[in-house]
Amino acid sequence: MYLILAGLIMLFSWLVSSRLKSKFELYSKLQLQNGMSGREIAEKMLADHGIRDVRVISVEGQLTDHYNPADKTVNLSEGVYNQRNAAAAAVAAHECGHAVQHATAYSWLEMRSKLVPVVSITSNYVQWILIAGILMLKTFPQLLLVGIVIFAATTLFTVITLPVEYDASNRALAWLENKNMLTREEHAGAKDALNWAARTYVVAAIGSIATLLYYISIFNNRR
Repeated sequence: MYLILAGLIMLFSWLVSSRLKSKFELYSKLQLQNGMSGREIAEKMLADHGIRDVRVISVEGQLTDHYNPADKTVNLSEGVYNQRNAAAAAVAAHECGHAVQHATAYSWLEMRSKLVPVVSITSNYVQWILIAGILMLKTFPQLLLVGIVIFAATTLFTVITLPVEYDASNRALAWLENKNMLTREEHAGAKDALNWAARTYVVAAIGSIATLLYYISIFNNRR
């Protein structure tokens, strides 16, 4: 049953990722009438929220956009940073949404930030601990239990990520609309792109929860 569920989740993840890619390709062709680049969109959103201590910088790669609360930087991929289309505007505003969350001490973001050190350390070892725990289930079941507890922290991180990402998108779309940054067509494109981006986090959370329940079932049925 787990293999069937895992297969379905992988299939759904691939479908969502493919759809997300096609959406961003589509809205990357929708040029902004205001002529602003992703960098300019981000800088204006930060300024409008009174945030003066966050820098907007360019980073290499695709879909590498993120907000770093440690050094207070909005990191935009090269395409988003320079391009002037609906997709770039959506991503830039979304990442600034995280900066606004940080500035206003958004509770879900603070909770996720506290889990980052734990997840970053344990993510490299948890799978090995779980595999070893399954192999030694009859002789040393406590090892699998340790792996389950560690993996539960990762699962909690993926679940907490959902309200953080959805809230950042809502902040971005609200600002874009209230400040009349985009036309109706551009705003609809930005909203659609962000909705599909959010669905990737939903799939990740579902997959993590299903995997956690699978390991728990192995531990409970060890006898």
